[in-house]
Amino acid sequence: MNLRDLSLNDFVKEVASSSPAPGGGSVAAYAGAQGYALVAMVCRLTLGREKFFPVQEEMRSLLEVAVARREELLSLVQEDTEGFKVVMEALALPKQSDEEKVLRREALERATIEAAEIPLQTARVCLTGLSEVLGLLTKGNPNALSDMGVAAQMFKSGLEGALYNVQINALGLKSLQMKEDLMMQCQAMRDKGTRLFEECQGNVLKRLE
Repeated sequence: MNLRDLSLNDFVKEVASSSPAPGGGSVAAYAGAQGYALVAMVCRLTLGREKFFPVQEEMRSLLEVAVARREELLSLVQEDTEGFKVVMEALALPKQSDEEKVLRREALERATIEAAEIPLQTARVCLTGLSEVLGLLTKGNPNALSDMGVAAQMFKSGLEGALYNVQINALGLKSLQMKEDLMMQCQAMRDKGTRLFEECQGNVLKRLE
């Protein structure tokens, strides 16, 4: 089953089921996809209008980016669930003999690193989305101001949700170096995301007064 082919109603039912996947990582990626869907909408509402002629090429370029990144995030919705399943498969490996224990531990480490890389990519794309909303707020159709604000909210939720998932995977790693590297990346991205989001929100709220 490919999650991206489900209806919205069926996807929500899958998340609400007793299965641990799809879970927070997939939902975070979906939030980011919604953010880029809104960015694409604002671009389309800005294109073809004489008032915004000076930014037409920029809007066309951003629209292409938004469509591509929305598709990437929708793919990450599925990849996150698949990554979790690989970890579960590693946990289910036999561990009777010393050799089996070593092989299981190595497989689990590899699977956990791969599982952490998926939400890390989701976080990167959502962080980029916040930067793009900040630029869009100054050039996009102001009639879509609230939509741009919601896009920023989706990217912030996607970013934070993805980072939670990176960190919980990092906690299970034996490699202290890899764990520390992932935690440092998460903190740097969280700090930058918070700054960008606050700028976006401040811009929106000021213009809504």
